[in-house]
Amino acid sequence: MKIVIPGGSGHVGGYLFRCFQDKNHDVKILTRKPNLKHPFVFWDGQTLGEWQKVIDGSDVVINCAGRLVSCRPSEKNLKDMMDSRINSTRVIGEAISQSKNPPKLWIQMSTATIYAHSFDQANDEETGTLGGNEPHVPYTWHHSVSIAKSWEKTLFHFKTPLTRKVAVRLAFLISPRKKGYFDILLSLARRGFGGPVAGGKQYISWIHLADFVRAMEFVMSNEDIKGVINVSSPHPLPQGEAMSHVRAACGAKIYFPITKWMSEIGAVFLKTDSQLVLKSRRVVPKKLLSHGFQFQFPNWPQAVSEIISGYQ
Repeated sequence: MKIVIPGGSGHVGGYLFRCFQDKNHDVKILTRKPNLKHPFVFWDGQTLGEWQKVIDGSDVVINCAGRLVSCRPSEKNLKDMMDSRINSTRVIGEAISQSKNPPKLWIQMSTATIYAHSFDQANDEETGTLGGNEPHVPYTWHHSVSIAKSWEKTLFHFKTPLTRKVAVRLAFLISPRKKGYFDILLSLARRGFGGPVAGGKQYISWIHLADFVRAMEFVMSNEDIKGVINVSSPHPLPQGEAMSHVRAACGAKIYFPITKWMSEIGAVFLKTDSQLVLKSRRVVPKKLLSHGFQFQFPNWPQAVSEIISGYQ
């Protein structure tokens, strides 16, 4: 297939690029930072241009463009997160609308953060509660939900009768990649900071890299899947429990519980947002399961053991 990945030089897009290229698909990346070693096409992520030619006649467009969310939640960074996602989605919609041979499928990355901060409700695509109205949570949490809602609204704004559209509400992606989500958890555990954070009852929704790629292929081959879809393991688990398995797998016997205020200080030093560890995301992939998708790594302990083996 001819696959176009806007934002394909980033974390998520980079995985997809390598996996699809290894399977001999014709993969093109749209990026603001061209690299002649790979089949990159320059774009600015907000205006139409010559890059439209790779959209026209393609089979699948997978938009992964957007500013990295692991950063301090300053006004500038929040604005950049919003603008980079909305502008790139809008201009892709314009390019598809103008194509003589539009792609059969437009997959748009979204985020599981769109759901409400919840300890008890398992949020699926049909009955899940969207966030934005929770009392007593920081403004930046509401802003992250607003970004996700605007992201998806932009996708579905475009009328594309020949192009199926899917918004992927992606959970935390775990892999052996250095400086990735799991790498940070592993580093904290090995340093003695792998205990429960703020009580550890908040849920982590996650998906193994292999299952993420397989889920994307499943969506690409299953024409009945459209609209929003949760791409996450069917078994989210509390943060404290998750970290106990990380400690066991890497042999970390000493750990310290971390209070909420300690996590806020740690987030400053790590130049990230404490929301990534404090917000409870309990998300389940009802659509994937109902369409027959089978996870290779449905359970956290199994996934953790496999990933840690990649470090050795």
